[in-house]
Amino acid sequence: MQIGLIGAGNMARALARGWRQPVLCADPVFTRAQALAAETGGEALQSNAEVAERADLVVLAHKPAQLDLVATEVAPHARAVASILATVTLVALKHAYPERPVYRFIPSLPVEVRQGAVVQAADAPQQPDLDEQVQALFGSLGTLVKLDDSLVDAAMCLMSCAPAYVALVTEAQVDAGVRYGIPASAGAQLVVQTFAGTAELLRRRSYDTLAVRREVSSPGGLTVRGLDALERGGVRKAFSDAMDAVMHRAK
Repeated sequence: MQIGLIGAGNMARALARGWRQPVLCADPVFTRAQALAAETGGEALQSNAEVAERADLVVLAHKPAQLDLVATEVAPHARAVASILATVTLVALKHAYPERPVYRFIPSLPVEVRQGAVVQAADAPQQPDLDEQVQALFGSLGTLVKLDDSLVDAAMCLMSCAPAYVALVTEAQVDAGVRYGIPASAGAQLVVQTFAGTAELLRRRSYDTLAVRREVSSPGGLTVRGLDALERGGVRKAFSDAMDAVMHRAK
């Protein structure tokens, strides 16, 4: 399947790197499209229409506000369209691309290393063979979860923003270690590997966070003291407030 990217920004690059195949791409900043094409062995094209003419699947990775403008160029030529545009619903996509198979996905940045979370808006079957191909394409980038379209924005706030949150928490952990003499480079290796390993452990424990916490937390022990400090510091409320802030902006 020949993929054509409309937009060559950060998330488009992450997708292309995760798919590990040549892509066609167009971007208002042509040098950015050229850089992505060179990296994937693909081709930078001068117009969105040309991408649509040559691609089996057009992936919309432009700014959400440009939906209708881009559709005037792409819709007459596109065979099928997949969108990663934040807050743009399936209804809006189908209105912009009538009589075309249309899919809505929201990926997270770790799709670049095929460890991303990808949400797909559930929809009625369109073209069964194509549906399967497109789902497999995005599913190859990590863990794919289907949700009702009404829940996709909330899922986006939960997981698409999360790499920045994890990076912030990592910084905080490393900084705490530096105060006690741990070199930042060594602290970063320890913290990142612990987070990565804990994520895999949670997967193997069927995402039972309480069970994992109990395995680490001996009654009256060091971890319990640390968890108490985090609770007093408002860690749960901080993440809840972050969710509210992003949802408010998304709406």
